[in-house]
Amino acid sequence: MIINQANLQGVYKSFQTIFNEAWDMAAPAQWPAVAMEVPSETREESYDWLGDFPMMKEWVGTRVIRDLTAFHYAIVNRDFEATIEVDRNDIEDDRIGIHRPRIQQLADAARRHPDVLVFDLLKSGFSTPCYDGQYFFDTDHPVGGQSVSNFGGGTGAPWYLMDLARPIRPLILQVRKQPELVALDDPTNENVFMRRKYRYGVDDRKNAGFGLWQLAYADRRPLDAQTYAEARAAMMSLKNDEGVPLGIIPTHLVVPPTLESAGRSVLKIQNDAAGAGNPWFGTAELLVVPWLA
Repeated sequence: MIINQANLQGVYKSFQTIFNEAWDMAAPAQWPAVAMEVPSETREESYDWLGDFPMMKEWVGTRVIRDLTAFHYAIVNRDFEATIEVDRNDIEDDRIGIHRPRIQQLADAARRHPDVLVFDLLKSGFSTPCYDGQYFFDTDHPVGGQSVSNFGGGTGAPWYLMDLARPIRPLILQVRKQPELVALDDPTNENVFMRRKYRYGVDDRKNAGFGLWQLAYADRRPLDAQTYAEARAAMMSLKNDEGVPLGIIPTHLVVPPTLESAGRSVLKIQNDAAGAGNPWFGTAELLVVPWLA
């Protein structure tokens, strides 16, 4: 192949086709189960409104407007990239096909990246603040002048109980720009001139943040029927600042691979070896997340 701008553009289009096909074939992501996607129009977005958990009430007199001045929470977008180099000789010799797996891997990595962002953030919830200034998983969230907990204690591998049936989720994926395949393939570029290398990569701009802590409960105690029952009761007992129940019903048990067996014992086994019934059978969906390992 003669190296000129037209042929290089053809190479880029071929790589773009491979990228798009691999993107469409990637394994389904898990982050949409626990996070809501929010489009971003600038370098950061404010989520001060998370301090208001809206509920209907009788309209008597004027509307009751919640004061959100006590809360400030913003998610700043971050830049991400992944890059490969292609030797000029491979293009001259029409050996584009040998780079197909590398382009496919770029697409797969870009498609999976939101999973990494969201579940890394979930793991950090014991030491990272949310909108009320407390750690996302904490024992003293301020609610109506009292301290409320969404952490069951313990020191072992964490597991999470979540209510994922609402428009707002426990986590947020903020998207400023979707992944895009880009090329540095100008024949006069210094990298090409000095090293005989063309570069192709993926640009991405997004970040993850915390949504409502009320919709997620973490526990580091051993996962069994007793701790599951206690976590479930704690979530369902949550109230707003006025003392009105939030109506939370846990829908998902989220676990790392090491706790899959325990999760199945709690939710998937209808009767034990002695024939006794399991009261927690089917009370939540089990979500096993490799990114929590």
